[in-house]
Amino acid sequence: MFSTYLELGLRHIADFDAYDHMIFLLALTAVYQLIDLKKIVFLVTAFTLGHSLTLILATLKVMAVKSEYIEFLIPITILITALTNIIRGGRAGKGSMGWKYFLAAFFGLIHGFGFSSYLQALLGSESDIFIPLLAFNVGVEIGQLAIVAVILLLGNISFQLFRFKHRDWILVISGVCLGISLILAKDTIFW
Repeated sequence: MFSTYLELGLRHIADFDAYDHMIFLLALTAVYQLIDLKKIVFLVTAFTLGHSLTLILATLKVMAVKSEYIEFLIPITILITALTNIIRGGRAGKGSMGWKYFLAAFFGLIHGFGFSSYLQALLGSESDIFIPLLAFNVGVEIGQLAIVAVILLLGNISFQLFRFKHRDWILVISGVCLGISLILAKDTIFW
């Protein structure tokens, strides 16, 4: 059972039909380099903790939010993250991490609702939901860290091989994420 839900968590992150999660991770980590690995791991874990909390609350039917609100808010989290990167430019990865961890966890809460209905339906037949939820969230964390590793690798190649400046990388990647988030938001407007 653990491996089934672990794989489901991995698939949730690596699903190209639901690429918004990957775009958020790209925007979230675009400001960092390989030397910032510890910060990145804590940032991604903060996001996973928020994501996990929402899944727990939704699965236990403590909280529910209409899916059309969540489908709109997810691209807004990408937009805010990318816009912050652009405004701060080369300073985006610098400074205190406390507020960044908080924001990542808060955005994780929103993203968690995006999958909670499906996971809730899957867990409906389980008598004990602790192990499946744990396995799913471990899968999510592993998947996110794998995606971040690819982002860091591509960034490092761009810096070393193509001589991109870090500030240019931040602005280009964040601009792309911003544009995608606007399209996603437009497509999910609920009013």
